[in-house]
Formats: sequence, structure tokens, C-alpha cells
Amino acid sequence: MCGAGNKRLIHQAAIIDPSARLASDVEVGPFTTIGPGVVIGEGCKISSHVVINGPTEIGRKNRIFQFCSIGEAPQDLKYNDEPTKLIIGDHNTFREYVSVNRGTVSGHGETVIGNNGLFMAYAHIAHDCIIKDNVIFSNAVSLAGHVTINNNVTLGGFTLVHQFTHVGEHAFTGMGTALNRDLPPYMLVYGNYARAIGINKEGLKRRGFSPESISALSQAFKALIKSRNRTEGMEIVKPLAEHYPEVKKFMNFIETSERGVVR
Repeated sequence: MCGAGNKRLIHQAAIIDPSARLASDVEVGPFTTIGPGVVIGEGCKISSHVVINGPTEIGRKNRIFQFCSIGEAPQDLKYNDEPTKLIIGDHNTFREYVSVNRGTVSGHGETVIGNNGLFMAYAHIAHDCIIKDNVIFSNAVSLAGHVTINNNVTLGGFTLVHQFTHVGEHAFTGMGTALNRDLPPYMLVYGNYARAIGINKEGLKRRGFSPESISALSQAFKALIKSRNRTEGMEIVKPLAEHYPEVKKFMNFIETSERGVVR
């Protein structure tokens, strides 16, 4: 790390605070502003007209395209300039006009993004969100505050997610979905407000899930999401959960949801 990175890779029209710490191979385009309290790891490429404010920690080999706003103050009227943080992992791509806010003291104090995420143009991640690994946010996806997105989630274009909502791993939303309840893992939903369509079969096949586990999840979906009798549904699902860890995870998510789940 060095105070302002390698001068050969930083455009002379970029503005970088002397206290910012950039790895020696970080590339910064013209008219980009990097403020105090920012740490950027090896191999990152930052295009022109980007604003990065701190406290923000960005890991290795991230690609930030033009006109992104990273680490800005949260859009929360209770926020009073406290030194909250944004933490970003490795190998993420932030396309044009993506905005990511820091946390709040009334929340986690941090907004956290994991590794290998693709955030397409105009996506917005609000304060105190926790985004895990291998996610895809299509164009104009917007998360309110305190949202948790688990591993391998795909959110279709213009998906809107209500504050404090949890989305389970390998879930998928169709274009224009509005989520105001928790989305269990492995499910496919669509609509405004979101309606449960079924298990994300194609996505699970691509990720190597066995036909047997996908079939078991489909049975659990019918019993716990589409059935009117939850007690009977649980009795159907419990034997499946003993043999398929995916079904157990699906069942546990539904049982522990505080907001209720999409149906």
C-alpha cells in the first residue's frame, strides 16, 4: 500500500485524498474522487467520474465503472455523520451508476459486500445491507436498508427489496419483482408483490444440484408454500429434511422467518 498509489496508473485529473491507501497497481481514471478513509486492494480498476468516500475498504481485483458512487453517507434521516463503514470483498464488478451506501449506528454500523458479485447499471445498495458471495443484481435492482442477500442469489432487473428482508441462497426473482417478505432459499418468485412460482430448477441444475435434491425441494415447496395446512406440510417435509440438507435449510428458513415468506 502507498498513500496515493502508483502515479503511472492514476490519471492526473483524478483527486485522491493523501490519507487514502491504494495498492501500488490500482488504476484510477480521470475525474474520479477518492476521499479520506478509503483503502483499495491490489488489482482494482476504477474508471472515470467515480466517487469513493470513506470509511470504505475495498478488496482485491474489483472493477468499478464510470459514474459509480461507492461509500457515500446513508440515506437515513437519523444519520448524523457517524464514522460508519462500507466493506467490499474481492472480484466484484460494479457497472455504471451503481450506488452503495455505508452503514448506520442504529444498524450494523457496516454495509458489507462479499466476493464475485456482479452489480449491473443503476443498482442501489442501501445502508446496513449484507450481500454475500456470487450474486447477480440485474439493472436497476434496489435494496432498502438492512437487507440480507445470501450466496448465489440472482435478482432480475428492476427488483425492489423492502427493508429488513432476507433472501435465501440460490433464490431468483423475475423482472420487476417487489419483495416485501422474506424469500426462502432455492425459490423462484415474480410479480408486484412477489408470488411464489416454484423452485429455481434451472439455476440449481446449472450449479450441480442432483435431480433427487431438486425433486425433494419441489415437494417441500408444495407442502410448505402452496399447502393451506402448515402442520401437515411439516409432517411431509421432515422425512425429506433428514435425507436432503437443502430441504432442511429450506424448512428452517421458513420456520425462523420474522417477516413471513413469499407464497
